[in-house]
Amino acid sequence: MIKAEIKINNTTAGWLSQDENGYHFIYDPAYLETNNPEPVSLTLPVQETPFNSKVLFPFFDGLIPEGWLLDIAEKNWKLNPRDRMGLLLSCCKDCIGAVSVHPINEKEKV
Repeated sequence: MIKAEIKINNTTAGWLSQDENGYHFIYDPAYLETNNPEPVSLTLPVQETPFNSKVLFPFFDGLIPEGWLLDIAEKNWKLNPRDRMGLLLSCCKDCIGAVSVHPINEKEKV
């Protein structure tokens, strides 16, 4: 299983994971208890139940660079362009905007 911490303005908002069944996103319970939590995207409204998908959620896929910047990332880090989760984890820690994606070590507990 591959996991990522999703932050909004440096605050943990939720957790994105990929396993043999697809992709899963769930908001962090502590984030849900904050005063008026913002959704990660309009397509992922704030809720307690997890979101599940066979493909990477369009919002997260949209964070992955395109064109020449993607070419540079693929060549320098030897990334597979079809590995969308790998690209997301490698390229989206410091995105433009409020949302950032941080890889989670499998040994760390979530």
